[in-house]
Amino acid sequence: MKEALLISACFLGRRCKYDGGSNLLPRELLERLRARYRLIPVCPETAGHLPVPREPSERRNGGVYGRDGADVTAQYERGAQTALALCERFGCRKALLKDRSPSCGVGAVYDGTFSHTTVPGDGWTAEQLRARGVALYGESTAEALLA
Repeated sequence: MKEALLISACFLGRRCKYDGGSNLLPRELLERLRARYRLIPVCPETAGHLPVPREPSERRNGGVYGRDGADVTAQYERGAQTALALCERFGCRKALLKDRSPSCGVGAVYDGTFSHTTVPGDGWTAEQLRARGVALYGESTAEALLA
């Protein structure tokens, strides 16, 4: 049986991005990932009941806030819990997540000023997955999953 890989749903073409788009990965990369892993898609933001489209959000002061100032931390927490439950249910020990996302960012996220400035850190869901021992990869390091 293939190893399960939690993967950002937007990478598979799901239109769950804040602006209603997706972040579809290149076909060749997706084919290679599908050949090696059982892909378990999740969008923590929509799993947290945020709409599509929605205001962009960024991490700030220990929470997550929309560009309009709305505190959406509770929705991000709900989505993170869904991602954790999927990891547990399917035995995911690795996750491929969207770089710089306030929920999925791995190692760097936007700084909360909506100025496209990044700072070291993980997104809300990524932080919780890492704390549970899940190995995290962003699309910029996806090839390492295939080495």
